[in-house]
Amino acid sequence: MPLMTVKDLEQVESTLAEAGLDYQLELENGIIHIVEPSDLICSEIGVIFSRLLGNWVYPRRLGRVFDSAGGFIMPDSNLKAPDVSFVRAGRLKKSVRYFAELVPDLVVEIKSQSDRVKSLETKIRKFLELGAEVGILIDPDELTVTVYSSADEPLVLENEDILTLPELFPGWELPISELWPPVFNDNEF
Repeated sequence: MPLMTVKDLEQVESTLAEAGLDYQLELENGIIHIVEPSDLICSEIGVIFSRLLGNWVYPRRLGRVFDSAGGFIMPDSNLKAPDVSFVRAGRLKKSVRYFAELVPDLVVEIKSQSDRVKSLETKIRKFLELGAEVGILIDPDELTVTVYSSADEPLVLENEDILTLPELFPGWELPISELWPPVFNDNEF
C-alpha cells in the first residue's frame, strides 16, 4: 500500500464529510489514523485547561491556544493534533485556514479511557524531539499532570501541586485541583 500524504488525508476528510461523517484524522508515517472522540471527562479537562491558559495568554498577546481540532504538519511530514496546544505569537503572527506547518511550543495530551500512558508519552516525546519546548500529559484516572521537557526528567504533579511553565508563561500558575471536572449536588439547583 502506498504511503499517504497530507493532500491524501484532505481528500479522505472531504469524502467522509460528503458522506456526513465527521472524523478527526492524523497522519503518521504515511498512514492515516482515525482519532476517536474523547470521553466527556477528557473533553471537559481540555476545555478547562484551554480556558485557564487562554485567559492568561490572550490579554498578554503571548500567542495562540488551540484545541484538538487544530492540526500541525510536523517537520517529519506527519500531521498531528494535540488535545491542547500553544504557539508563541512570534511564530504564528496570524492564524491560517490550513494546518500550521510548525511544531507547537506546548503540547498537551489528556488520557482518555482507551489511551495507554506509554503511547501518549511516546507522542509527547516525539513532539519534543521535533522542537516543542514543553509537553504535558494529564491523567484524570490518577489525578496527575506530568510535565516533559527535553532538558529534564518528567515532573509529576499531583492534586495539591501548582503547574507553572516559566519558560513559556512567566507568572502563570495553575493549581492542579482546578483541572478536574466539578461534581454538582442535587441541592445546588
